[in-house]
Amino acid sequence: MRVMGVDPGLTRCGISLVDGGSGRTVTALDVDVVRTPPDLPLAERLLRISDAAEYWMDTHRPEVVAIERVFSQHNVRTAMGTAQAGGVVALAAARRGIEVCFHTPSEVKAAVTGSGTAGKAQVTAMVTRILGLQQAPKPADAADALALAICHCWRAPMLARMARAEAAAAEQKRRYESRLAELNKTRLKKAGTR
Repeated sequence: MRVMGVDPGLTRCGISLVDGGSGRTVTALDVDVVRTPPDLPLAERLLRISDAAEYWMDTHRPEVVAIERVFSQHNVRTAMGTAQAGGVVALAAARRGIEVCFHTPSEVKAAVTGSGTAGKAQVTAMVTRILGLQQAPKPADAADALALAICHCWRAPMLARMARAEAAAAEQKRRYESRLAELNKTRLKKAGTR
């Protein structure tokens, strides 16, 4: 599975590409950080992020784009910018028919380090180790983008199994309710003929 991981941000937006193999085998293919100057108008900054994401999608052809979900931040302005950056990437993927999945920071940290409260240094160290890199990816946005892609590779099979189980349970419930409705109709007909 080829996954493009995106750590969205207006000033620095981490983008990575990882190939997931069998089991927990993952291979880093590329990583970069898109930077936009704070003095540019918001629309121009978002356009630069979108252009970079589109280039990556057209060049690398990922099957899935994994984006960090903005969960909560104390700085509302930062949270809005992060959400907007993630939104333009999700839109670019949707236009290309590429699946988009969102993962919270704690899901990513837990998948990569085993702790949902791990710090950036721990995430970077584990990403470096998992991918067998000679040196740690810098800045932290690059490591976070790789962590997102790794997280998706490892969580996707479980998420797919859960979705299939939920669909099967919903279908079983529908069949049960349909049989129950038929039984009630039959009972009402029998009661009406007496």
